[in-house]
This record gives sequence, structure tokens and C-alpha cells, in this order.
Amino acid sequence: MRPYAFGVDIGGTAIKLGLFRTTGQLMEKGSIPTRTENGGENVLPDVMAALNRAMDRRGITWDHIEGVGMGVPGPVDGNGTVYQCINLGWGVFNIPRAVRGLEPRIDRFKVTNDVNAATLGELWQGGAKGRRSAFMITLGTGIGGGLVVNERIVNGTGGGAGEIGHFRVVTDEPEACKCGGHGCLEQYCSATGLLRCARRALADPDHLPTALVDDEELTAKKVCDAAKTDDPLAVRLVDELGDRLGWALTAVAGTCDPEVFVIGGGLSNAGRFLLERIETGYRRYAFHAYRDTPFSLAQLGNDAGIYGCVRMLL
Repeated sequence: MRPYAFGVDIGGTAIKLGLFRTTGQLMEKGSIPTRTENGGENVLPDVMAALNRAMDRRGITWDHIEGVGMGVPGPVDGNGTVYQCINLGWGVFNIPRAVRGLEPRIDRFKVTNDVNAATLGELWQGGAKGRRSAFMITLGTGIGGGLVVNERIVNGTGGGAGEIGHFRVVTDEPEACKCGGHGCLEQYCSATGLLRCARRALADPDHLPTALVDDEELTAKKVCDAAKTDDPLAVRLVDELGDRLGWALTAVAGTCDPEVFVIGGGLSNAGRFLLERIETGYRRYAFHAYRDTPFSLAQLGNDAGIYGCVRMLL
């Protein structure tokens, strides 16, 4: 095996890149802006240019590189075809073919959904280390889900495996989700969803007592922080989030029965306080055969994706 490999995690605003030894050591990491204009036509050329600059700094060539693993913010099938990355302006195309057209010297190339990559990274060196299967949920602007079974990413036929953010969990929701549906999990349990629920609750003149009133710069973090101080309304909001997400995860467990659930994303910075509420909701509804599935917080932060992309190659 060649001594080095690259991990590339493409996000809507920044692209994270890592040069690893194939033994697992992260040698260097960096990021470049994501240029999404003109349908994202610059994204892959920018990545290739950044990788070549990294090799120049180290005095190495593609002959020293085992391959490149890449995570992208959209559904990807087993052949590397992406089915739209809205945040990048991409439509449907085969990523490996496009990458090799830019850099034919790449020996091995693999691509997957970014949350799938992060899940594999956490399984390799993070919150699920030592396990062989995991389901990871990222709670940020939206909700992402990634599934790894027997240390292999599960993409599904159309790349949609693990995408629980658009499970319908409320049947009478009048507001539309960004996907066009109504009552999606993402509308309540993402950071954006928690903030939306808080504003809706505060609009009710009979709401519970709270210090969140009249905060024009309210954030999901402020809601979690208030709940930690036993603010009545904030506690109710976080309890409802945990209950809904826990209920949704029983459907995941009943389908794939992972060894561990990993909770990541910006909202997971609330730590054990949030994790315990998700666990409580889960154990309230779970079937006895998988009621005791452990939960863990993600540990690799923003580096999980690049770790997972390299592990995918190996």
C-alpha cells in the first residue's frame, strides 16, 4: 500500500481536506472556500488544485498516494453517481468519472454522502471506535443520517439510506418543510427546527414562564443553555425534541439494529444534557430487543468527514 491518502469533505461553504498516512495518522489539514456559482462547476477543479498544492508542500507525487476519498452533501449511489447536491448547485452526474477527467493519475477514488463519511470516521477513530456498526445523526441546520454496517457504508439504491431528516413525525403540521413535505423530523429536531419551535411557542400568549421572551437574537444554543438552568419553556422544548428524535430512532433500530447511535452536529454541543433526553425518548418507545442500544456523542467534530473518507479507501 502506498504511504498517503487524501480525505475531502465538501460542504456548502467550505471544503475540508486532509492528508493522511495510510496507517491512520492525520499529517495536515486545511480548507478552501466552496465556489458554488455557475452550478458548482469550480468545486472539483478547486479540490484537485488544492490536493496538488498539498503534495508540492510535502515533496510527494501521485505515485505516493493510495487514493482519494470524498464526501459530498447529497445522495450518492454505489457507483458514485450523485443525485443532486442542492447546496453546491450540482445536478445528477458521476463524480468518479468527473474527477478522473481532471486528474487521471489518481489510482483509487471513492465517494459517498458526507454524513456517511462522518459516521465511518467516528467508527474508526471517534465516538463509536471499537464497534463495527453505527448509525449517526447530525443535528445542525438540517438533520443528516449515516449508516455503517460491518465497517461498510450503506448508501441504498438511490443514495438515500440513513436520511431520517424527512421522516414524517407530525401529521397535522401546516408549515411546509424545505423538502416540500409537512411534519418532517427536521422541522422539530434540527437546530433550525428547535429555534422554529421556540419562536412558535413564544408567540402563544399563554406560554410557560421563560427568560427567552423578547430575545431578538434567539438561537438554538440559547434555548439549550436556558433549559440547563431549568427554564420551564426551554426544558419543555428540549424534552419534546428528545422525545421526537428518540421515537424516530426506534424505526431505525427496528430496521438495521446498529451497535451504537452517535449524535453529532452543532446541536450536539449541548452534550450529555441533550443526549440523555434523546436516550429517554428512545427507551420509552423502543422494542425490548433493541431498547438498550447505547448512545454516544461524536468526538471528531468537523474532522469526522475527512477521517471517514480515508477509512472508506482502506
